[in-house]
Amino acid sequence: MPHVALYEPEIPPNTGNIARLCAATGTPLHIVGATGFRMDEKAVRRAGLDYWKFVEIQRHIDFEALKEALPGSRFVYLTTKTDRRYMDFAFERTDCLVFGPETRGLPLDMLAENPDRCLTIPMTNPNIRSLNLATSVGIVLYEAIRQLRQTNLQ
Repeated sequence: MPHVALYEPEIPPNTGNIARLCAATGTPLHIVGATGFRMDEKAVRRAGLDYWKFVEIQRHIDFEALKEALPGSRFVYLTTKTDRRYMDFAFERTDCLVFGPETRGLPLDMLAENPDRCLTIPMTNPNIRSLNLATSVGIVLYEAIRQLRQTNLQ
């Protein structure tokens, strides 16, 4: 299955919802860089994340450490700063879906270095800047899972 990476997540409920999604789908979750909140056992327990024990979670000090931990992965970057739609992309089992912090998204240099692997979720209303991070992860992860299961059936 693919992996999900959250680069410098800022909002605890989003990370909690994404962790639940990863637990439900058996998807490894990677937290990269500094978070905008505490992730120790006491903080997690206080947030009521009783499913946390079912999440395969890894912490990485920076993006280079993530790449070292997943040497065979293809990194796919989700952003509002591209026109390439996620549903037009052929996902692979080795993919790591990378999502940026809620208030600023992934760094521009990271996107510029990987234009062929930058994807977006199209939105028809031009007044909406972006979707909630947990919603975005759910949309793209389930599309990747759908494609991979369909590929296995052929």
